[in-house]
Amino acid sequence: MDREIGKVIHWYDHASVAVVKLAHPLKVGDRIKVSKGDHEFEEEVGSMQVNHEDITSGKAGEEVAIKLSQRTKEGAVISIVE
Repeated sequence: MDREIGKVIHWYDHASVAVVKLAHPLKVGDRIKVSKGDHEFEEEVGSMQVNHEDITSGKAGEEVAIKLSQRTKEGAVISIVE
């Protein structure tokens, strides 16, 4: 079962980067599912940044930038694939 951990609050199309407001911790290497409406995909978190600084994990309440392989939209739900 997937566990929701955050939502996309901004999407940078030119860089394929989603800014995610985390409700639960997330770390590089976690497998996530991105879903909005009938569009969803899974991938492993390869890198994350806060304020343009690379980080290995994000805490609940933080806004982290995650590079994604597919485009998404603001409001998309981010879940951990367990």
